[in-house]
Amino acid sequence: MENRTPTQKRTVAITEKKTGLSSVSNLILIGVLLAAGAVLKLFLSSYFTVMKPNFVIAMYCLAILLIKPKVYEGAIIGILAGAICQFFPGTPYINLISEPLGAVAMVLLMKLPMKIGKFDLHPIVCTVLATLVSGFAFVGVMYAAFYMGASIVPTPLAAFMGIIFGTAAINAVIVQILVLPIKAALRKD
Repeated sequence: MENRTPTQKRTVAITEKKTGLSSVSNLILIGVLLAAGAVLKLFLSSYFTVMKPNFVIAMYCLAILLIKPKVYEGAIIGILAGAICQFFPGTPYINLISEPLGAVAMVLLMKLPMKIGKFDLHPIVCTVLATLVSGFAFVGVMYAAFYMGASIVPTPLAAFMGIIFGTAAINAVIVQILVLPIKAALRKD
């Protein structure tokens, strides 16, 4: 037992919650989620015919929801996601532009209040909008490269609109399903 006189002050130790890339556990979480996104994209994308979720985007949105990074840290997460996308078939290098833009959009959207009572709309709304930013950036860069003479065969714009909006909806569902159990498991608020 502790011997204290009645006049001694009590002190309370407060531990500061580390957000962003400031802790090793957050860095590991980002790595695990991006790796999981890559594995899921590699093995499960072939099972989806028309609307294919982009698991890498879903996982960086989930990581940003969980660790609440600063804007520049979000850009770093997006660059990592874009680099991972280079290992998959598609138009090379465009993801190095589109994914950082989507990740930064996610970080900025997270700053907006989006709660209705106890229900947090951040996972759904922010993931949809970040996926749309990434998708439209991808299409914009691809068409710009095509019109500047790159040897790219662009998909018709109408087809891309369906793909982008469908991917945004599927990604939002994935993130919404995963965010609560992962928050509970990691004891994040």
